[in-house]
Amino acid sequence: MRIGIDVDNVLSNFNDELLKEFLNHDKELRNSGIVNKDAYITRGMFDWSKEEQDDFYYNNIERIVKKLDVIEKAPEYIKKLRELGHEIYIVTGRDNGEYSDPYKMTADWLQEHNIEYDKLLLTNAYNSPEKAKICIDNNISIMIDDSTRISQEVDKVGIKALLMDTPYNRQFNDLTRVHNWKEIYEFIINYKKEKINVILDTDTYNECDDQFALAYMLKSQDVFNIEAITTAPFSHRRNNVSIEEGQEQSYNEVLKICKWLDFDTNNRVFKGSRNYICNGYNEDNDAVNKIIEISLKNDKTYIMAIGAITNIALAIKKEPKIIDKIEVIWLGGNELGYKDNQEFNFRQDVDAVRIVFNSKVKLTILPCKDVISKLRIDINTLKESIGNKSELCDYLTDRFYNDGYHGLQEERVIWDISVIAYMINKSWFKSSEISCPNIKDDTSYESTADNHKITMVNHIDVSKVYNDLFKKLGE
Repeated sequence: MRIGIDVDNVLSNFNDELLKEFLNHDKELRNSGIVNKDAYITRGMFDWSKEEQDDFYYNNIERIVKKLDVIEKAPEYIKKLRELGHEIYIVTGRDNGEYSDPYKMTADWLQEHNIEYDKLLLTNAYNSPEKAKICIDNNISIMIDDSTRISQEVDKVGIKALLMDTPYNRQFNDLTRVHNWKEIYEFIINYKKEKINVILDTDTYNECDDQFALAYMLKSQDVFNIEAITTAPFSHRRNNVSIEEGQEQSYNEVLKICKWLDFDTNNRVFKGSRNYICNGYNEDNDAVNKIIEISLKNDKTYIMAIGAITNIALAIKKEPKIIDKIEVIWLGGNELGYKDNQEFNFRQDVDAVRIVFNSKVKLTILPCKDVISKLRIDINTLKESIGNKSELCDYLTDRFYNDGYHGLQEERVIWDISVIAYMINKSWFKSSEISCPNIKDDTSYESTADNHKITMVNHIDVSKVYNDLFKKLGE
């Protein structure tokens, strides 16, 4: 687990030292002492003018911070956490214009006090949403801070916030409060991150990448609460595979992969649409009904879609109430400026894509060309990474070499793992929020300015995705 730790008042005795300095200077200034014990040190505790306060603070803060002491037992407990395999990310708000070189100053202080860490990140403490964004980008699970503002922003985005107790934040009771590093350590070693509810919608027997994605998801059940696996429609005219035949093949393939990984498929695997909406299909099926049932049951469900988006479109059409309770993560189409979207998942059922786009459901798209297409890998690398690790790994390697549709291939893109990886760690990707594009008759995108927002992924860190995949498959 990755743990974010603030510096001032979490690792250092910032408030204690600042108060001492203010008391000493007050004796020199007018010796009035504390006039408002309930106020914060720089916000009305003393009867100084704003000019007197700012003059002393900004002229002395760097000197004060450099000589701060470390909070009792912090280095020892952080070392223990790292020995247990946790990663320590120091996330401090010192990049706020108050210090000449905040990074070096902080790194030197951490080294002086023997505080081990994996990464040091700086934010602006006066911009409270900034730290929450950094926590998301770096896949931090727990953030320890003394600021109620920042802790509330972090909590809002689904990251566990621990508020380090100080006399100045005790009026807030809506966060988990800790008082020392023993409490922090005990909380972390007993903490179980809440899993995210997911449905995988997959055309599993289409080629080889769905099997990799399904196995990757099943190997990541520390992250996912797998509510259902639904089979998306696909067909191959060249191989005379009808949609109904594809459904049967996919369903049986899911059962086979799940059996290898001891995943209980009882009331978990459901056959989906037997045709496309663009062909007039509008029937109930087990997958659509299960998507609706699960979505209405949970506060939030993520649908990881790695095939034609027909099942999801039909579920939205049948029960629009699910729109506010789901988020769709779809591998489909090409990057925004590409000449068309004649890509398998997109072109099979363009009407389904239009329904999902127009529904205003929360949507993230992982485009194939020229983004996820970077996930190209060769058979030799695959064999070196997972060869002879298990019967499943050997099956996946054989399927990679010959998927049954495209002939023998020594190199290919394992497309569908991208959606699983995105939900595991968004920091491996870069994305932007855009106005939802219109879909033209030739399937290309038409950019818009004032439609609802969707997220478009525009970069993938290939090595991090494959490293995680191979590590999990090889376990």
